[in-house]
Amino acid sequence: MLGERLDAATMVVHLLGGPYVSIGARRVDVPEGSKRLLAFVALNDGRVSRRHAAGTLWPDVADLRAAGNLRSSLWRLNRHCAELVDADKATLTLREGVLVDADLVSAWADRLEAGVATGPDLAVHPSGTAALDLLPGWYDDWVLGERDRLRQRLLHALEVMSARLAEVSPGEAVSAALVAVTAEPLRESAQRALIEAHIAHGNWGEAVHQFTAYRRLLAAELGVEPHPTLTRLLLPVLVRAVR
Repeated sequence: MLGERLDAATMVVHLLGGPYVSIGARRVDVPEGSKRLLAFVALNDGRVSRRHAAGTLWPDVADLRAAGNLRSSLWRLNRHCAELVDADKATLTLREGVLVDADLVSAWADRLEAGVATGPDLAVHPSGTAALDLLPGWYDDWVLGERDRLRQRLLHALEVMSARLAEVSPGEAVSAALVAVTAEPLRESAQRALIEAHIAHGNWGEAVHQFTAYRRLLAAELGVEPHPTLTRLLLPVLVRAVR
């Protein structure tokens, strides 16, 4: 779902479904005590002050203790992950050439939304909804806002991707929309993308089935009806059914 062709030696920090590190096809697990430090640096554009990192990651201890915790965490990280983070007296920086998967998927979403996606950008990968969860199970304040922002961007990109694919490969369009619908069943724009993909594929029965299931879900969860524009997509079939 990213479109990038990465070199076998490329090091990537994975925050979606992570954190962990990959070097080509090889996965490298991050020491438990260093995961939050790596994620914090990666989410801050790969560069952060030591004081800010220590104060954010260890807010309930004295400054000297927090600085010591940071040094220990950094030592364990670089010992297991090949000098992943460069450090001087003031700053922590991801080593040059290290990529972050959250940045890669953001760039992928940018290309889709700008209408400049290439062939690899339109490939639906089997990772599915797992690729939408930034640092799952983490509830730090510095994670929550970024998780929601990135998730919304990726869901919208999947809808755009489905619309693009509907013109050339309706089956793949269905697959892309299904990822978004599975992640957020109440999201009407995702349901619309899936219904439109079914129609593009000529599967009117599947489209009606999806609409009916969504209508029931909305009624049960929110007590509302789908937007009239969604209903109008199925008018050709619904009118014949009434007749």
